[in-house]
Amino acid sequence: MTVPTTIDLLIEPRWIIPIEPAGTTLEGHALAVDKGRIVALLPREEAAGRFAPRQHLALPEHALLPGLVNLHTHAAMTLMRGFADDMPLMRWLTERIWPAEGRHVSPAFVRDGTLLACWEMLRGGITCFNDMYFYPEAAAEAAREAGIRAALGITVVEFATAYAADATDYLAKGLATRDALRHEPLLSFCLAPHAPYTVSDKSLERVALLANQLDLPVHIHIHETRAEIEDSIRQHGVRPLARLQRASLLGPGFLGVHGVHLEPDEISLLGEHGCHLAHCPTSNMKLASGIAPVSVLRARGVGLGLGSDGAASNNRLDLFHEMRHAALLAKVASEDATALPAATVLRMATLEGAAALGLDAEIGSLLPGKSADLCAVRLDDWALQPCFDPASHLVYVAGREHVSHTWVAGRLRICEGEPVDFDPRRLIEIASLWHTQLVM
Repeated sequence: MTVPTTIDLLIEPRWIIPIEPAGTTLEGHALAVDKGRIVALLPREEAAGRFAPRQHLALPEHALLPGLVNLHTHAAMTLMRGFADDMPLMRWLTERIWPAEGRHVSPAFVRDGTLLACWEMLRGGITCFNDMYFYPEAAAEAAREAGIRAALGITVVEFATAYAADATDYLAKGLATRDALRHEPLLSFCLAPHAPYTVSDKSLERVALLANQLDLPVHIHIHETRAEIEDSIRQHGVRPLARLQRASLLGPGFLGVHGVHLEPDEISLLGEHGCHLAHCPTSNMKLASGIAPVSVLRARGVGLGLGSDGAASNNRLDLFHEMRHAALLAKVASEDATALPAATVLRMATLEGAAALGLDAEIGSLLPGKSADLCAVRLDDWALQPCFDPASHLVYVAGREHVSHTWVAGRLRICEGEPVDFDPRRLIEIASLWHTQLVM
């Protein structure tokens, strides 16, 4: 007689959406987790004889799927949620955001804002986020406290801030943070030049060299507005993407953000180089930037994940919103109701986001051996009935308020919708403190 193997956790939900194989939804299955990793995904009857779990969790009306990957955000800016609404991008930046950052951004601001963001994301099933902001060491402190996976940006701009004096200083400080934290299991790093309009050709070339030497992704805003492109042509004689190509930045490690205004040849160029884009549909709508050509991008082989952008321009760090908006915008823009089906959008929010960060061998799907980054969504709410297809329901019906459990590397961070080992009243106190300072 075979002795059952002792494991940490056996989860038995009603449905499991593993993302790989694509389009699969399983019923009557269980997920086995041990030492923070997925051990097996198998029928419940088989699991009962094979494993002796220390914890056995039945989720009878839930869908279990990989943790969501927020492919682009500025986490600390959660403290500026609603601070500058209903303004176009450049006015939003120059009249409200940049002046406020000049007065208030500090390690404490970044730590507190990122902590608020981390718990908001965990509450919505997000287990990994890709950040671009100042003081990455302070963001790392908050991410480690919350127990969330983070890809931290080594931000580069040409102008001085409280954090750094110039592009060289930004790179030096960011790389020093990476060196100090590179062995943290839940942290990774990206080179993060802010945008072509804030970074010089010389700095872009240096970023490309460092990305190649250190094998780091490059995370940059690109072609977000028509004005950005017109300014680039006026100042540099070429469109922004051409500058990035000239700097040798395009390749499988390239992660552009937004990509709203792209010509057909630019889309083909991104696809030929194996590039990725972070699609941020809600931010693009709110700032009136436009609708990214998602269907064409996918058809040309460009990798696409989903990002919330910062809460100052969205105003939620909510990938359920992004999934629904991405699907609906793709349909209306292409006049094709079959564009971007639910299973594809779920893949964008998980595995494709992980791939853009070079983390797809670790997270993004429920394959044995991968980290147990998971979320469970309760689908028995009366307002969600009836449910014919749980994958479709996750994209078109459910919201982050229906996330019941979130695990990162097998560690439970949200249980029945509430933070684990953390008092959310602390977040209210943090937000109140910074609200007072920002309105003074």
